[in-house]
Amino acid sequence: MRFYMQKAAFYVVALWAAVTINFILPRLMPGNPVDTLIGKMTAAGQPVTPQTRAALEVELGGGKGSLIHQYWDYLVNLLHGDLGVSLVQFPAQVTTVIGQALPWTIALVGIATVMSFLLGVGLGALAGWKRGSWLDNLIPVTTMFQSVPYFWLALVLVLFLTRDIAIFPFTGGYDVNTTEPGLTSGFLTSAIYYGLLPAATIVISSFGGWMLGMRNMMVATLSEDYIVTAEAKGLKPSRVRATYAARNAMLPSVSGFAISLGFVVSGSIVTEQVFGYPGIGKLLFTAVSNNDYTLMQGLFLVISLSVLAANLVVDVLYGIIDPRTRARR
Repeated sequence: MRFYMQKAAFYVVALWAAVTINFILPRLMPGNPVDTLIGKMTAAGQPVTPQTRAALEVELGGGKGSLIHQYWDYLVNLLHGDLGVSLVQFPAQVTTVIGQALPWTIALVGIATVMSFLLGVGLGALAGWKRGSWLDNLIPVTTMFQSVPYFWLALVLVLFLTRDIAIFPFTGGYDVNTTEPGLTSGFLTSAIYYGLLPAATIVISSFGGWMLGMRNMMVATLSEDYIVTAEAKGLKPSRVRATYAARNAMLPSVSGFAISLGFVVSGSIVTEQVFGYPGIGKLLFTAVSNNDYTLMQGLFLVISLSVLAANLVVDVLYGIIDPRTRARR
């Protein structure tokens, strides 16, 4: 219980720090969203009065009063789920804009990340168990794909599989001409079809690293005394591999998986941009390109919270998998 209480206290402090940094950083950037929107309105020939500016400052969270007062207002609005108004999609709320893009990224990057982890760890355990086999010799090829930039691999797949062979669609998250978003079989089938190629890009680029790390840890674990003892007792090789070797060898991979899982929400910006996928990565790129400070602040907050939540869950699971972490020092 003490272990879990310490973890909870740590993440409460980390959450406060993330929220505070998220409040400070946009205010250190040059310019402000009010001036940017007024500039666009002026360029379009729309009249801008002092009353208009005051109203925009209220909508976009413009700074009134001291920094402490702004910070308090920010916390109060945050507790009420108010992240402000998006500049790019004005007057839409930031929570609405993020809520529309978030399911796409979780479905694409989340599933692809889990698949990469399971595939890499599973193959890495087998490669470490059977050193010198064809699977073990395949590792340099898989790690080569990890060194290939995401955008280059994505462009190659787009060229061959959407242009030359035309197996997959070129861009988008679903067929906008034949389906409407909703929990229907037609829409889900279209979304899966459009997401296969971006997901394949993520899996191909990342599973080699999981495989190499698990293979090396498996080799090191097999030389431990408790493995030799288990084999000397006549336990089945499958039980030794799964219960004694793989379970302990995968602990460092679990920690790395926590970080990867936390960054699922941020999406793969380059991959989503190449495929025109309507996720968080593409939304973040749009927000930065258009100086949408409110939307950027909301996205950074969601990403920070997702990383903290993922690490908290994995810390709890780590304590269950490895009881030594709960031991008092």
